[in-house]
This record gives sequence, C-alpha cells and structure tokens, in this order.
Amino acid sequence: MILPIVAYGAAILRKISPPIEADYPGLALLIEDMWETMYESNGVGLAAPQINKNIRLFVMDSEQIFASREEEDEVYPDAPGIKKVFINAKVLETGGKEWVYNEGCLSIPKIREDITRAETVTLSYMDENFKSYTETFNGMTARIILHEYDHIDGKLFIDYLKPLRRKILQGKLNDISKGNTRVDYKMIQIK
Repeated sequence: MILPIVAYGAAILRKISPPIEADYPGLALLIEDMWETMYESNGVGLAAPQINKNIRLFVMDSEQIFASREEEDEVYPDAPGIKKVFINAKVLETGGKEWVYNEGCLSIPKIREDITRAETVTLSYMDENFKSYTETFNGMTARIILHEYDHIDGKLFIDYLKPLRRKILQGKLNDISKGNTRVDYKMIQIK
C-alpha cells in the first residue's frame, strides 16, 4: 500500500526515534509498504518518520541511482549500489573525504541543496530478519544512509545549510508545511 509522505513542519520529523523489537506489530507489511511508497514517490530512501512512524527503521536503494545514470563523468566506489533495510541503526564512525552533492527529500519537495557529508559511514544495524551487522558503506550509498539516518535522529538535510540560505528558503518551507506545494505523490501535513 502506498503511504502518504509527511510534509516538512510535522513534529515527528524532529523526534529521535526509539528502537524496535522483532515482534513490532506488522513490521513485514510496513517494510513492504515503505518500499512501494519510496518507489512510487521516485525516492532512493525512506525513513519511518516520513510515513508518520516514530521508529528506527529506514529503507534505501542506491542501485536506482546507478541504473538511471546517463553520464559517466563521475565514478562512485559503491557502484552498482545496494538495496537494504536498516533497523535500529547506530552510526559508529564516519570518515574519508567530505564531499558535496545536491540532495533533496520527499518530505521537503522541490528544494534541492548542496550538502557536505562524509565519504564513508560505519554503522551497526539489523536487517528485516533482525540479523545484526556492522558494516562500512561508501560513496552514494553512504550519503543516502546518512540522509535517512538523520531522519531517525530528528534531523533534516536543510539543517546543514548556512542560516542565511535557510532564511532565503523559509517562504518555500512555509508553503510545504501549509500544503501549498504540488507533488505527484501522496503527502500529508500534520503538526
């Protein structure tokens, strides 16, 4: 089932999400719905707070980025990407060279900004079967993971912008929170 995406301005997007247990009600269906919602919205990642669930869960698929790339002028070390579920993730370390990429967010539509993030991220997490992992990811995959991880920690990509840039975007952000921005996917405004 395609779920509505929570728009910027909702309090849930600013909460630190608690971990979940393996017996979380309807988890398998929720994950399936998150994949369907993410793909229908043309996203490459989706965190539970974005569908109004305050839990430490996100899905991501960096394979899509590499499959849709036309220009080959940039080479990413993580090609061809991965598709994964992350439950109860905890960042252990970031490293490598910081790099800039133009990011967007399904909860903040029609705004894209250059964001600096670390090249690598090491995290512990569980998959959909609650098997534990500690892995290091790099390149575009690391960037998507860090973006989605921010969601379960109550952060948004616009938090990395300089205050003046945030002030310039405030009108657009207000429009999003009031539902005055048209998108081609289901979106809800909640407080």
